[in-house]
Amino acid sequence: MATRLSCAVSRSPALDAPLDPADLPSPANEDRWEWLQRLRAGVFPLEPWLAAIEAGGVPPESDLIAVLADRLDGAATVRLLRWWLAQPLRDPALPQGIAGHRDPVVATALRQALGDDSSTEVQVALLPLLGHQRQSQDFGLLQRRVLEPAPRQQRCAALEGLGLGLSVWPLGALRSTLIQLTTDLDPGLAAAAVDSLARLPDGRSSLLAVRSRALEPAVTARLERRLRSLPIRPLLLLVHGRAQGEIPAELLSLADELLERRGAPVLLRALTDPQPADLPTLEHPMGLVPLLLLPGEHVRHDLPRLRLELRASGGLRVLPFLGSWPVWQRALAAELSRQVADRPSPPSSPPLLLHHPIASPLGGRYLRLLAAITGATPQEAAYSSERFEASLLGHQGPVLPLALAANRLTEALTPCFGAAAAPLLSRPALRQVLLEQLEALP
Repeated sequence: MATRLSCAVSRSPALDAPLDPADLPSPANEDRWEWLQRLRAGVFPLEPWLAAIEAGGVPPESDLIAVLADRLDGAATVRLLRWWLAQPLRDPALPQGIAGHRDPVVATALRQALGDDSSTEVQVALLPLLGHQRQSQDFGLLQRRVLEPAPRQQRCAALEGLGLGLSVWPLGALRSTLIQLTTDLDPGLAAAAVDSLARLPDGRSSLLAVRSRALEPAVTARLERRLRSLPIRPLLLLVHGRAQGEIPAELLSLADELLERRGAPVLLRALTDPQPADLPTLEHPMGLVPLLLLPGEHVRHDLPRLRLELRASGGLRVLPFLGSWPVWQRALAAELSRQVADRPSPPSSPPLLLHHPIASPLGGRYLRLLAAITGATPQEAAYSSERFEASLLGHQGPVLPLALAANRLTEALTPCFGAAAAPLLSRPALRQVLLEQLEALP
């Protein structure tokens, strides 16, 4: 008797059959994965699939959208986005599946949808996608959405959008917005703002700006973890020094506190040291910070030579000399303003900036700039000169010696001016400015 053999008939389409939307197996069908794999590998017209989705013949399941997404151009994306917006029941995952590539047409459609429909559902779905488009003009909308009183999901979506477009937003405004958010009453939003701050250029400085604020304990812990995770360079502070390389106490104290704040090596080298010690081998490349106040011989000649010498021993980041930092120049102006304000009556003489002799054209231009910023008159102070003593004998206005630490200039001024002749690092406000700037360096 002949045995009849039966076998299951495969419901997969023949290899040469057209892949028509009407033939797509349902999500429960075991042949669907193979069918979609063939669709992904082939070349097919997109229009029938768009029309089928719009007509309701083919549900836009996530696996189908994943196959179609690579074929969508800007116009097709906008078409599907408008279809989604018109649905009474919307799948919140669909926009993310179709709007992944960047296109100005898509950005315009997202912008319009966010303006036309203020529902939380639409805002939550589309705000991250708008940030992903990275159009700088959209910063204002995302900033408003994240700061305005609104449902938590909407604000979180706006913050996600800011994070996705981080590189194109105006840095100052973005930084201020994120710092403001770190004190938000929603700890999750505040913690996410801390994470975004850490991703900014000079993220360490941004995080340190938050440290003094009143934060939720969990946000404070997040902040400290982010600070610890950011790489930090050892610093080499280049100073003038006194005879034979002696380093004044003000600079030693500055380096000790900076070491405690940064948790990374802080080295000092004096330009007057005839036999500077070899630098230790360090795990990370060093940052060279010239704590020099004027573009004199040391800045123009010694510093370039030292830079070449140190670069040969490993990676090195060289900062401009301290006197050129705008924040330092503004701090000098503020110090002189404090001196004027502390006097019982307006001074009869203009403030003076006393400095070592500097003869180069560059030095002259720098002193004119400093005079414009501080409102003080630069005056050369060769402390061994009788003319210097005579010119200052009757001066009744504030004076500021351009010397970080005690040196022969400040010592020569002390008999005439007493505490007013103190070096700059002996003045609490100036010392604090310098400490904060050095602490914030990467």
